[in-house]
Formats: sequence, C-alpha cells, structure tokens
Amino acid sequence: MHKKYVLVDCDPGHDDVMAILSALAHPESFEILGITTVCGNNLLPLITQNMLNVLSYIHHEEIPVCMGADKPLVFKPSPQPAHGYNGLEGFEFPQHHLKPVSSDYLSFMRDKILSSPNKVTIMALAPLTNIASLLTHHPEVKDNIEEIVLMGGSWYRGNVLPHAEFNIYADPHAADIVFTSKVKTTIIPLECCDDCTIDEETVQMWNQDNRYLTKMVAGLMDFFAIYGRQHQRTRHTIFDLAVTLYLLQPDKFEGEYCDTKVVLSGQETRGQTIFTQNINSHVYVLKHADTKWFEQQMIDDINHLANIIN
Repeated sequence: MHKKYVLVDCDPGHDDVMAILSALAHPESFEILGITTVCGNNLLPLITQNMLNVLSYIHHEEIPVCMGADKPLVFKPSPQPAHGYNGLEGFEFPQHHLKPVSSDYLSFMRDKILSSPNKVTIMALAPLTNIASLLTHHPEVKDNIEEIVLMGGSWYRGNVLPHAEFNIYADPHAADIVFTSKVKTTIIPLECCDDCTIDEETVQMWNQDNRYLTKMVAGLMDFFAIYGRQHQRTRHTIFDLAVTLYLLQPDKFEGEYCDTKVVLSGQETRGQTIFTQNINSHVYVLKHADTKWFEQQMIDDINHLANIIN
C-alpha cells in the first residue's frame, strides 16, 4: 500500500488506543498528521487527557492533539460505562506536561488536510461531530480527503439501543451529514466487528509480559475484557482497531457498496443505519473480516512496538 497521511478523530477509549498503536507500528504505511478528540465515550476534557496520557507514555509527544466538539450537534452527551470511570480505566499513567494545541479544531483539521502533501484519510473512531462540522464549515477540504473510514452503525442490530450502534446513536445528525457528503466513505459496522476479536489467552499473554509498553496494553485490555467475561465470552471485540487494520490490508475484509440512511430519532431507533445495496454508491459497508489474521496482526503490532518503546 502507498503511505497514507491520516487524521485520527477519536474519543479514547480502549479500542481507540489499540487502533492508534497499530498505526504507529507501521510508519511505512501511516503518517499521523494529528489527532482530534470529540465527546463520545466520555466527556471531552477526560478523553483528551486520556489521549495525552497515552502519547506521553509511549513517547510520541510529537503528534499534535486538538480538542474537538464538547457535545453532539443536537443531543446531550452520552458517556458509556464500558470504558470505566474516566473513559480509559485499567492503567495508571504517570504525570506529564503534555498539552493539547491551542487551535480551534475546525481550523486545525482544515489546515492539516489542505497542507498535506497527499490526500488525507480520516480515521473516524468516534461519533462524527467533528467531521460533520468540518465538512459543513469548510467544504473546500473535500477535494483533499482521500477517504473517511469509520467504525459505526450496524446492518441488523444495536449495542446501545435495539437498533443502533453507539457512535451513530451519539450523534445521528452528524452521521447523516457525513454519509450524504459524497466523500468516499467506508463503514465498519457491528457485524463486521464481530470478526474483529482477540481471545482471552491473548489478554493473559499480555498480562504476563512485563515490557514497558505491554504493561499499558495489558492493563487496558484486561479491563476492556471484563464485560465479555461477565457474559461468558472467550473472545473480545476490539472495535476501532478494525479501522487501522482495514486500511493496512483491505483484502482481509469483505463488503458491498450501499446507500446509507440514518434514523435521527426514536426511543429504539435513534442512530439506526439502513443500508441499501447500490453499486454506484460512494459508501462501502463492510460485512466480514478475517478473524485469525486480525488477532495475529494485533499481536504482531504490539510486540513490534514493545520492542522499540521503553
């Protein structure tokens, strides 16, 4: 693959962190131009601090972090308990002096996209508030966006409502703006994420690995696996990591082009995505991934980083 210049939009989030770590494990494939945070898994100050904690711990202070939208376009914030009291529970990070950049996020995103030497891929790991606002206020960036790849939506079910996945539920109006923007978009919904898992043995392997980086990974993944263990699962879904690994090797995934509609309201349907097959659509919706490859790639990426970050 040619090297991708990426903006990461996230609400870290255990699986967001794994997605970013995998991208950092492949400097030949990914150039991270910057990271924007957005209200999602938790409130904006907490998740921004989480991102800074991670970057400081792994010695990647050079990546700029910009605080994005502190609430969805219409609805109130919806913090999620799955990520713990602070949005990234499971590891105690040492204190540091890293700060977010002072720029407003719309200018930050616009400038990064327009000044990039190549078209920019947006890795969207969170509700789409920042991206929708960018496309609305600075439509000139569209010509320099190669693709938006996002984790969100579902074919047939939900994980926060009976018919809605969290990232779309949290800001359905933003998702509607992004999906109708005509920008090339790949959606990784819940059903594809069902294939994007690691087993309990992998988590325990990290728990017994005392390298500097793996201590953080083990703490985060061990906490993230609690929900699955409570439901007698032996495999754990790492949702947002699918974005990085799809960009790394898209032939390990299957999907089809679809028109995409977002339901904006309803007690059971707010954030529901309705996919209708259309070969001429600009939206590609994934259905399946190679589970064995996914897990091994994650293990390899963490092992690689653990050998060079200490």
